[in-house]
Amino acid sequence: QVQLVESGGGLVQAGGSLRLSCAASGRTFSRYAMGWFRQAPGKEREFVAAINYSGGLTYAADSVKGRFTISRDNAKNTVYLRMNSLKPEDTAVYYCAAPGGDSSSYYYAPRSKGEYTYWGQGTQVTVSS
Repeated sequence: QVQLVESGGGLVQAGGSLRLSCAASGRTFSRYAMGWFRQAPGKEREFVAAINYSGGLTYAADSVKGRFTISRDNAKNTVYLRMNSLKPEDTAVYYCAAPGGDSSSYYYAPRSKGEYTYWGQGTQVTVSS
């Protein structure tokens, strides 16, 4: 049973920073790509960032490129999302996610939520202006 537990959300002023963490358990973490998504009230869940199994390949949505960085520590079974220069429009519940199948292909770091099977419970990020 794969479990994903996010932490690190909170209330921050515009221009501030936060680091989200997602601790994974239930399978060999280092064989799987991971992703971060977010959902604001009244909006669909949207892609934020993804990382391949080794951490050598990452993608970020255009809206966060240059401000957010995804990384992972396979020894700690944890994926991170470092968020800098936060804006009020970044306010959302942030979810980490993992694909269902083996994703130990270097170029596999999916950006579509349909390719993810396991989801965490989410952590709220609120950015005040």
